[in-house]
Amino acid sequence: MRIRFVFSDQDFTATLQDNPSARDLISMLPLDLTVEDYSTNEKIAYLPRKLTEEGSGPFGNEAPGDLCYYAPWGNLAMFHASYCWSRGLIRLGRLDQGSAPLLQRGEYPLRVEPLA
Repeated sequence: MRIRFVFSDQDFTATLQDNPSARDLISMLPLDLTVEDYSTNEKIAYLPRKLTEEGSGPFGNEAPGDLCYYAPWGNLAMFHASYCWSRGLIRLGRLDQGSAPLLQRGEYPLRVEPLA
């Protein structure tokens, strides 16, 4: 499963894992959201509803380019710098081209759509 993100002049894709939360995200697409900077290591976008947390749990190998869902707040989290797993964080997949598109600071309209 692959999805496409578009904001500002950034256009990039992500490959999703085969887990219940990622499948739930796919079922919601396409989406028009707002992406914004959070802290110093990620961009976030709030979803219109919460995703399922079925089958979630701790994971390792955290790395820039990870696409996650933060269940307590109901938002996507796209990491462009190092981070550590925390309770409620569910890995959805990885950005295909790495984290460089996330380095553009600011708040922008974000389009998320499935790729055939």
